[in-house]
Formats: sequence, C-alpha cells, structure tokens
Amino acid sequence: MSGGPDQLARLMSYGIDDEALLERLTEGLVHVEQAVVDAVRSADPLAAASGSHLVRAGGKRTRPLLCLLAAQLGDPTPAVTDAAVVVELTHLATLYHDDVIDSATQRRGVPTAQEVWGNTVAILTGDLLFARASTIGAGLGPEAVRIQATTFERLVLGEMRETVGPQDGEDPVEHYLGVLSDKTGSLIATSARFGGMFSGADEATLDVLVRYGEKVGVAFQLADDVLDLLSDTTDSGKTPGTDLREHVPTMPVLLLRRGVAEGSAPAGSRELLELLDGDLSDDAALAQAVTRLRAHPITEQARQVAQQWADEAVAALAPLPDVPVTRALAAVAQALADRAA
Repeated sequence: MSGGPDQLARLMSYGIDDEALLERLTEGLVHVEQAVVDAVRSADPLAAASGSHLVRAGGKRTRPLLCLLAAQLGDPTPAVTDAAVVVELTHLATLYHDDVIDSATQRRGVPTAQEVWGNTVAILTGDLLFARASTIGAGLGPEAVRIQATTFERLVLGEMRETVGPQDGEDPVEHYLGVLSDKTGSLIATSARFGGMFSGADEATLDVLVRYGEKVGVAFQLADDVLDLLSDTTDSGKTPGTDLREHVPTMPVLLLRRGVAEGSAPAGSRELLELLDGDLSDDAALAQAVTRLRAHPITEQARQVAQQWADEAVAALAPLPDVPVTRALAAVAQALADRAA
C-alpha cells in the first residue's frame, strides 16, 4: 500500500499547494488505498492474485483524488471514502477489459493480467471488480446505484462505439471525442459528482463538477494519446506505440488522416499514414512509426487539443467560489494535460 509520503508527493505533482488541503487529501487517499486493497481480497487464491494485480502495480488514483477533492467543497462524510473506492474499482475493472481488447502486454510497468493468466481470467477479473464496486455502491443508496449504473452503461457504449468506429458520414475526430467522453469523461465526472454528493453540495455545484469532470476526462485521455508516443516504458508503464501497433484510433493519427484527406498536411504525411496503416507487428517498424509521428507537427497539434479541453475544464469551475479547493481542481486539470507537454 502506498504510504503518506508517496501520496503527498503525488498530490504536489498535481500542483496542489495548500498545506491544510494537502494534509486532508493525503490522509484521505491513504484510507482509500487501504480500502481498495481490502476490497480486492478474496478467499479464492486465483481471484486474490488476479484481482490485486493492478492494485499492487500502483497508479495515480486520479478518480479517488477528484472524489476526495470535490468533497472538500462541502462537509465530507465517511461515505466519500466508499464512493472513492467505487470509482477506483470501476476504473480498474475497465483496465482489465481494455487490455484484452487492445492486446496490451504491459500496464503500469508490469505484465497485463492476460499475459499472466490469459484472456478469460483477465475478463472475469474485470467482472469481479465491477461486482465488488457495485456491492460497495449499494451501501451508498439508490441514487448512487443509479449514477454508477448509468456511468457503467456509458463506459460500455463508449467501448462499443470505439470498436465499431464512426458511422458513414460521421466525422472521425468528433466520433473519437464522443468515445472519450463516454469511456473516460463519464467516470471522472462521476468521481467528482460523488465527492460533492456525499459532502452536501447543492445541485448547482454538482452540475459544475459534472461538467468539469467530463472535460477533464477528455483532456486526460488526449494527453495519454500523446504520451503513447512521447514517453518510454519506464515513464508510462506501457510500451510506446501500443495503440499504433493495434491500430487503435488516437487523436494524432486521426488529425493526420484528416490533414491528408483535406490536402493540408505537410510533405511526407501521406507516406507516414501509409506506414501507420501497415503492419506494425515488427518492433523495428513500430519504432520507425513512433519516431516519425513524434517528429510530425500533428503530435503538437494533438497536445494543443488536450490543453484546450483542460482549459475548458478550468473555465467550467467559474461559478464556484475562489477558494483553495477550486484552485486545486483547476491545477489538477492543467497537470493532467501538462503530462503531454
């Protein structure tokens, strides 16, 4: 389990600098971390090993952080911790499923679950974590259950829409942004909403938190698209270019494809697109594709799109009072986009 100093360093990396707020969040995250560890325990040895696999690998715990942080706008109750565990378990469950769909070999610096136990066990482990999240969520009341179910539906629909791809006549970039809103924005919005709900926030504040969370989620994933190209395995815990190898649509490639189709892309873009659309199963071919896309102006354009969504998330906070919690929410939004800088 990550300790207090680790949590404090993580919080400071988000740009949160208010000492009293840092102390409350650090304590809260330590409690959430232990609760997550407890939640994935099982009497079955296989379920215990596979269910705790990604928990032991670490992670930024962004969703629990936003839940705890949003709760500081009101008077947090003990239910905030349970809500933070619900959103983190839900997120972890989606990672098990996503890694199977994407044929990923690494996550958070360790082999993915399907690399260790196979696809079937990995999928069932994700299902198990969804069940654990639902059990804890049931203790939060009917409204929380409804919100979690609606969020889960959006997560699944987003995955389906991504798998099927844009329909005839649908703009691929707009389709992708819709996918990100469902797959990432929905759960991050619910994280912030739960924090507000279980601290007595009024409906107007909850609406602000939902709008903020949706935009933060899209910014977060767009930054990940760029990180898939710019970071190395040590930094990200993933093999660079994993999405490229599996031909998973990401913003840099979609923008490149749009530019080539419109005739506005720089010289050499068509050849790069042909490389990206080809067989990247060979490590040398993948490395060449990553290197060339890194150097292409479209990657910086994709980073700017991530920054735009982060800026919109900050702007969504305007109705809230100018207090340390609001400033911390803004700092988190910017920090998540700045990862791709």
